[in-house]
Amino acid sequence: MRVLVVEDDPDLLRIVRAIFEGEGFLTDAAETGDDGYYGAEQAIHDLIVLDVMLPGMSGVEIVKRLRARSILTPVILLTAKDAVEDRVAGLDAGADDYVTKPFAVSELLARSRAVLRRRGTIDQEGELTCGAIRLVPADRTAFCGEAPLNLTTKEYELLEYFLCNTGRILTREQIYDRVWGFESGASNTAVEVYVYHLRKKLAAQEADAYLRTVRGIGYMFKEDSHVQ
Repeated sequence: MRVLVVEDDPDLLRIVRAIFEGEGFLTDAAETGDDGYYGAEQAIHDLIVLDVMLPGMSGVEIVKRLRARSILTPVILLTAKDAVEDRVAGLDAGADDYVTKPFAVSELLARSRAVLRRRGTIDQEGELTCGAIRLVPADRTAFCGEAPLNLTTKEYELLEYFLCNTGRILTREQIYDRVWGFESGASNTAVEVYVYHLRKKLAAQEADAYLRTVRGIGYMFKEDSHVQ
């Protein structure tokens, strides 16, 4: 899974990134509110960890703008211990939870897992599922039933993104930015190539029907045969 960390303190930013990377997350980072909003509005992250007091746009303003655009990525605010007004304003704006500084690593991770469970991103075991397809983010493994799918790194990241957004249409641009990154030098045909390879491995387990092509837009991963 992918997390965006927006924090203007370089030392704390490094620490928070290391916490999530230690749990198997891919991380992106920003040190200003404007850069954080730019990253968040791409809607390619599974979680945003957001400082309230930032240079430029504040954390609360970022949340307001995201929710106004119907970007529902879960947000955890980082706030000062005595900043009650900021916490209230952030939650009213649409943030999902907050952690006060200084914080324990275990608390940040526990609150992150709780938010992801509430949003339906992961289950109680911390896994991603859709029908017979099951991913274990902690060790980046994937299964169809009990059969391992033996995916490459990029194939896993692609399937993970689909399962984090089951039933939603993902554009080719969103997929490219999420799996390869904004500044990747990969060919713009990479999405089609890797979807083809992923579909072949799903087909070997008779599970390729999960992965739908939405003509002219992108792709959708969905268990039901009827696409709304």
